[in-house]
Amino acid sequence: MNVTNMLRQHWAALRALLVFTVILGIGYPLLIWLLAWIPGLHHKAEGSIISIGGKPVASTLIGQLFTDAAGHPLPQYFQTRPSAAGAGYDPLSSGGSNLGPESIVDVPADPAKLAAGASPAEAGFKPSLLTLVCSRSLAVAQFEGLGKEAGSRPFCTSGVGAVLSVIGPRDPRGEVVHPSAVISVNQPCSTTDRPFLDSYHGVRVECAVFGRDYSSGRIVPIRGEAPDNPQVPADAVTASASGLDPDISVAYADIQVARVARARHVTPDQIREVIGRIRTGRPLGVLGEACVNVVRLNLELDHRYPATT
Repeated sequence: MNVTNMLRQHWAALRALLVFTVILGIGYPLLIWLLAWIPGLHHKAEGSIISIGGKPVASTLIGQLFTDAAGHPLPQYFQTRPSAAGAGYDPLSSGGSNLGPESIVDVPADPAKLAAGASPAEAGFKPSLLTLVCSRSLAVAQFEGLGKEAGSRPFCTSGVGAVLSVIGPRDPRGEVVHPSAVISVNQPCSTTDRPFLDSYHGVRVECAVFGRDYSSGRIVPIRGEAPDNPQVPADAVTASASGLDPDISVAYADIQVARVARARHVTPDQIREVIGRIRTGRPLGVLGEACVNVVRLNLELDHRYPATT
C-alpha cells in the first residue's frame, strides 16, 4: 500500500468520524432535548417531579416506603407493594429479587445462633419466594385487620411454604413409588408440636432437622384448603421487576381503605372518593389493569385529610 492510498483512507475515516460526531454527538442529543420541551412531554422528561411549596418531594414514577424509623408501616398511609431495590425503592439499586416460581424451599436458620440472640438473617435463614409470599400475606391481613384466615393462600401454612420432601424409590417418571420418609422442609419444628400435615400417602410427616440434606427427595408443595382467590391480592405480596413501581391494584387499595379512614378520622367513602380521582384505567383501554399511584394518593390525602395525632 502506497502512502497516497493510506492518506486517502485515513482522511475518509476522519471525515466519517467528524460527520457522525456531529450527527450522533450533537444533533441527536439536541433533537431529543428540543422534543422534551414539547407541551405534555416536558413534565415527564423532567422526571415527573411532584413539588409542594416549590420544594420537590416525590416523583410519580418512583414509589416510596411509607414507614416509620423502625420500618413499621404507618397506618395513615396507603402502603406500596414490596420492593427488592436496595432497602426498598432505592433508584440506585433498581432490580428484583431474582427468585422465581421454583423457589419454594427455604434455607433454615441455625437454631444455636437463634438461641444466642441472632436474627434469622444472621443465623443463615434465607426464605424462598413462596415463604416470602406466605409471610407477607399474613402480615398484610393482620395490619389491615382482616383476620388470619384472610391472609391464607394456597401452598402456605403458618406463614411459610407448605412443602414436603418425599424420600423413596422413584418410577421412570420421577414419582416416588413407596415413600420411606416424608419431611416438612420449611415449617420450623419449634413453633408446632406436629407438622402442618399428619401423613402423606400413608407415611407420617416429620419435621426437618437442621443440618440434614433433604434434596434427594422429591419436593412436593401442598395445595391446602385456602381459596383460589385470596383476599390479599398478589401485588401486596410480590415485588415488581424494577422494585420502583409506584402503583398498586385497585383490589389492594380497597382493602386499605378502612384502616386509612380510621387513622385520618374520615369516612371510607371520603377515602374512596380520593382514590377515584387518582385511579387510572387500562392504557388504550385494553392493556394491563386499572391501578392507583400510591405516591400521588398519599400526597392528596395529606392535603385534603391530614392525619392528626
